[in-house]
Amino acid sequence: MDDPYYRRDLALVHHLGYGFHADLCAPGILELFAPVRERNGLVLELGCGSGLLTRYLVDAGHRVVATDASPAMLDLARETVPDAEEISQLVLPDDPLPATDAIVAIGHPFSYLSDAAALDRALVASAKALNPGGVLALDLCDFEWGAARVDVANQGRVSDDWAIVALFSVPTPDRFVRDMTTFVRNDDGTWRRDDEHHDNVLIDTSPVPALLAEHGVDAKVGRSFGSEELPIGLHTIIGHKPA
Repeated sequence: MDDPYYRRDLALVHHLGYGFHADLCAPGILELFAPVRERNGLVLELGCGSGLLTRYLVDAGHRVVATDASPAMLDLARETVPDAEEISQLVLPDDPLPATDAIVAIGHPFSYLSDAAALDRALVASAKALNPGGVLALDLCDFEWGAARVDVANQGRVSDDWAIVALFSVPTPDRFVRDMTTFVRNDDGTWRRDDEHHDNVLIDTSPVPALLAEHGVDAKVGRSFGSEELPIGLHTIIGHKPA
């Protein structure tokens, strides 16, 4: 990837200011993965980001292979979770996935793929990578995500050492676009700026269980991993591959 999503500055801002999604999702995911931990199974995390959910998983006793497409995110993850079993780059949908006992992907990393066909390939690859008795837990942006944000206000956040401005658009029902500008303070007190364009694909999540069933995974679309309240349009996919 010559110019990946989440370069150095946006990765850092995300790490410092947007850990709430991992905090919300962790309790439900840990409960879902408890049987995997009990048998010392392996967890494959796709789109681990800076390792915020990874930290929860490792602290709970899981063996975790944490992966992401962003080198900058992986650098942060190595600092956040140096005791993970492995932290490495993996680019969906076509990089091979190792056989594993659980797959987790939160923060809708599959929605960063180029189109619905690529997203389907990533889902199929995930289903095939699961060992019998395995568990799948991920979130996806549904069409509902875009519909709920057609008129959403642009956003900005400011901290002592960073700031971010995000401009939103929904150019088509299957696309949610964010143009983000970050400002990060240098060691000498000056500020640097970077701009990133993020284009997320939106899908109808209702056919996903049928797609996964073709590859041996019984799955359901939901609104949470446990008792947390996720944003409108962010749907969970929770599945199990029979032993």
